[in-house]
Formats: sequence, C-alpha cells, structure tokens
Amino acid sequence: MDEQNASNKQVNEQYSSKIICTANHGFAPYAQEELRRLFGSLKSTMLIPGEVFVVTLGTTLENAIERITEKSPIFLRHLFPVLMEIPGGDKDFALQQAVSYLLKREYIEGTRVSVQIRKAEGSSWTDSPGALRDQVQEQLSPMEVEYTVTDPEWIISLFVAKDTWYVGVSRPESNLSDWNGGAIRFQREEGQISRAKFKLLEAEKQFEIPFSSFRHALDIGAAPGGWSSFLLERGLQVTAVDPAKMHESLLDHPNLKIVNKNAADVKFKESQFDLLVCDMSWSPKLMARMVTDLLYSLRSGGTAVVTVKLLTKKPMALVHEIIDIFEDSRMQIQGAKQLFHNRDEITLYMIKY
Repeated sequence: MDEQNASNKQVNEQYSSKIICTANHGFAPYAQEELRRLFGSLKSTMLIPGEVFVVTLGTTLENAIERITEKSPIFLRHLFPVLMEIPGGDKDFALQQAVSYLLKREYIEGTRVSVQIRKAEGSSWTDSPGALRDQVQEQLSPMEVEYTVTDPEWIISLFVAKDTWYVGVSRPESNLSDWNGGAIRFQREEGQISRAKFKLLEAEKQFEIPFSSFRHALDIGAAPGGWSSFLLERGLQVTAVDPAKMHESLLDHPNLKIVNKNAADVKFKESQFDLLVCDMSWSPKLMARMVTDLLYSLRSGGTAVVTVKLLTKKPMALVHEIIDIFEDSRMQIQGAKQLFHNRDEITLYMIKY
C-alpha cells in the first residue's frame, strides 16, 4: 500500500504545475474565477492581496500555459510558470540557489533576456527589486546574454514572497505580457492632455491594432480629448462628439471636427467611419446602447474600441452582458482585456461584420 501511495504521489506531482498570476489591484478574485472555470478545481494562495497569487493546477505547465493563452482571460493580466521554489528565510541562500539554477539554463545563452523581479511585503529581501535584479545579472555574468527591457527572447522571472522565492524562465508569449507583472509603462509627454492616451497605446500593443491604417474616426464622449489627440497623431481625421469642452490645444487642429452635442442627438452618414472609439465614464449598459445606436456610421469591416466601466460587484456577469449587446449588433469581439491602464474597467476590441 505504501508503494502504491508513493507511486500515486509521483504521478500527481508529474501532472501538477504552479503559476504566479497577476491581475489589476482588487481583481485577483475574478482572475482566479476565470482559471477555475478553465481548469475546474485548483489551489490558490494570495501573495499580494487582491493582485498577485500563486495557483497550483492539476496538469503540466505546457498544457496549462497553452490553455490559458488560447483562452486569453479578461482579468488575468500576467503570469509566469514556476520552475523552482526556494525557501526564502535566508536571502543569501535563496539568491545563491536561484542563480545556480539559472546558470544551468544553457538554452538562454546568446539570446536577449529580460530579468523581471517583484517582491511582496515581509520578504527576506528588504532592498528594492531593482537591486535584486542587478545582483542576479551580476552573478549570471558567466552566461553570455544581452539584457533588455523590451522585446526579449526569454524572460527570467523571480517573485520574492514572504516565505518562498519563485523562479521561472519562459518565452514572452507564455507570460501574456513581456512587461514585468504586465505593468506596461509609457513616458508622459509634455503637453499630454490626459493619461487616457495610455489606454489606447496599450490596446494598440495588446491587440495589435493598426491605428495608423484607419482614415476617419468617430470619438464618442471625447472631451477633453486624450483619445482624439492620439488618433490625430496617428494621422486620422477625427470627429469628436461631446457637449463638454475639448482641450484648447486641439481646437484649431485641421483634422479634427468637434461636435458639441450629446451622442444621442447626432446623426452621421451610413458607413462614414472606419474606426469608432468610446471611453466614457458612464453606465456601461447605457454606453453600449448609445454606441450600438451609432454603429450604422461604422463601415462593414470597421473597428471599434470601447472601455466598459465595471460599476458592479459582479463584473464578470456585466462584461458578458455587454459583450452580448455588441455581438447582437453585428460586432465580432476580437479581444476583451482589463489592461494595466484600465484600472476599474476593461477594453473591448471589436470588428463590424
């Protein structure tokens, strides 16, 4: 009987994998629920309250990553597969063990590598994550790799929790994002109207939206003009609809037409636009109905990018309800994601058929 139990344990461990998962702050429970719906039962432990957790799945890492990336969860922003766990009480021992393990990963020799470090409160590493990254890179000097922040071929991930150091080495596509924790950063520009622009920049990267290929855009609820300014920079002609005032820097732009009205009170030509965007701080259902009422002005094959405010304690049900509204209006969902810059909302990327 003891031999049988040992054999069963070995089989279970063979088909068990751990993944460090990250969501926007406060939305980790919904990311956990997405994984539960995808895999059934799972074990999960929170590492940073409401944001980062480690999950144990009853399948191989390869299978787990494949299923997650195919499904593209809405609330799971970032992950990395755990290849090694180290007791974290002694930081010097933990660092030594992590480096020793990484030095044996010969397949990353001669490649572009990003070293991504994060830590939880109460961990044995009391200095900054950046200081630990520098230590890791210095001690990996016997390996010939090119360290980079953007466009790596491999990502070394290290999450320092209170009692455990979690180590991973993976391809960027396996992590859902090549940014540390999925926290993509943009440089704020002089004269930038608002941080709302970062949402479109991130959507452009996340969904690979070719904004520069469009010609005529409709921006619903445009004021003060963060999204309009982004589209103008991409060379589009923009019609901005909002009863509120647009930023003064946009008022004389030759490619911008401002309509100071409520979106419900405007009329356009059929198929006038090839892009429609909306980032309104409004009831999500009312926003969806208002946008769908204007979809006649979006040509077939045109693109729509909208944010959905999660003004409810049941955001998953709300998201599916909004998606149903758009799908019933001849919109095909290409992507639905809570981006890093979304905070308490998600972004929908859709194409009209």
